[in-house]
Amino acid sequence: MDSQKEALQRIISTLANKNDEIQNFIDTLNQTLKGVQENSSNILSELDEEFDSLYSILDEVKESMINSIKQEQARKSQELQSQLSQCNNALENSEELLEFATRSLDIKEPEEFSKAARQIKDRVTMASAFRLSLKPKVSDNMTHLMVDFSQERQILQTLKFLPVPKAPEIDPVECLVADNSVTVAWRMPEEDNKIDHFILEYRKTNFDGLPRVKDERCWEIIDNIKGTEYTLSGLKFDSKYMNFRVRACNKAVAGEYSDPVTLETKALNFSLDNSSSHLNLRVEDTCVEWDPTGGKGQESKIKGKENKGSAHVTSLKRHTRSGTPSPKRTSTGSRPPAVRGSRDRFTGESYTVLGDTAIESGQHYWEVKAQKDCKSYSVGVAYKTLGKFDQLGKTNTSWCIHVNNWLQNTFAAKHNNKVKALDVTVPERIGVFCDFDGGQLSFYDANSKQLLYSFKTKFTQPVLPGFMVWCGGLSLNTGMQVPSAVRTLQKSENGMTGSASSLNNITQ
Repeated sequence: MDSQKEALQRIISTLANKNDEIQNFIDTLNQTLKGVQENSSNILSELDEEFDSLYSILDEVKESMINSIKQEQARKSQELQSQLSQCNNALENSEELLEFATRSLDIKEPEEFSKAARQIKDRVTMASAFRLSLKPKVSDNMTHLMVDFSQERQILQTLKFLPVPKAPEIDPVECLVADNSVTVAWRMPEEDNKIDHFILEYRKTNFDGLPRVKDERCWEIIDNIKGTEYTLSGLKFDSKYMNFRVRACNKAVAGEYSDPVTLETKALNFSLDNSSSHLNLRVEDTCVEWDPTGGKGQESKIKGKENKGSAHVTSLKRHTRSGTPSPKRTSTGSRPPAVRGSRDRFTGESYTVLGDTAIESGQHYWEVKAQKDCKSYSVGVAYKTLGKFDQLGKTNTSWCIHVNNWLQNTFAAKHNNKVKALDVTVPERIGVFCDFDGGQLSFYDANSKQLLYSFKTKFTQPVLPGFMVWCGGLSLNTGMQVPSAVRTLQKSENGMTGSASSLNNITQ
């Protein structure tokens, strides 16, 4: 019966996953269909604009040629009209002179005849008819303005759609995810020397497999990539996966997208649990600051969560006004942990706040940076059973390194109320590496990756990132992979490594 139920549960799970996969594919098809309709409409509009532009250019060229012909016609007509007018005037004067000469032949008186002959001679000498060119200044030939668009017609007949680059192919084997960077590599299915650049698009997701249409973030775009690989660096891995796709572009148009590729980008993401921190700490997601006024700035955030315990919170506020009240109740280490959301989770001088995500397996890494004027702080991990008055490193349920800049400067590793002084400079940022299964907690200079200290132990319960701060503040950087340098150091760890057992014989 039980085996049949297990088999049925597997079948149900398989069917549910297949249904989800089919539904995602249906959403993809619907989006693709919608995209086809929208893109076709856009392309038709662009085609109309391109042809309208061609028509407009042809109309402009035609108008210019018509004007050239009309101007040439007007110029030749004006030249011929002027020449015609001159010839008509010369002909009229010449006919008048001919008539006068003809009449002069009938003059009988010798003296008058001689006078008339001289006049005729003078007028003939000055007559415009003898100075005229009897050749037209222009011809009627207009062939120099004829056109032959046979070549242009052939060019127009060869008009076709732009050559589109083929879709690139992303090679998952060549892609690399390391040190909060992702290198994506691709290749073209065939050589194309007209490709000008590539466009890479990516987005974060918590779904494995093909990208989903619904409930996903927008694609981020990186344009004008000249090579066939690109590295995204400085990423925060706050999702389980990232989708990638790439397209090739020539000078005119972008091609099809490659098949999308999904790469795993798992990392520990957590925030500070502001609902259970000490009242003298002001907590904002990944920042914590000591607040001697009692954290009044965040009380409004938790009132809605503490309707039943509002009177208790009021009582606590009265206690915190005196700074560090003496504990009057026993530690919660001997009883079940305080309920999350209760503002008395930590009190007294335990200026502590824990992360909101427990570590139960695997290797994880995060970084912490203290304010420059911070007088005292601790960074480490603790079991959920850490008592409300317990300070990090002073119990067998917590491990930390502690920095003290008040009265005297000290830098030490702490566990079970034992202290190991560290003869190294306090770094600007501290990297924390937790190997739960391997029972190791190591601290590094986050910049140089120098090992500061390592605890060797066996974690018997899930641990929470823990932080203590007094007179200052801390900021966290989560969503980080274990750096490659840290992984290498873990394999070759040498005499710099300490252990929890080495603290057993060292008193505080």
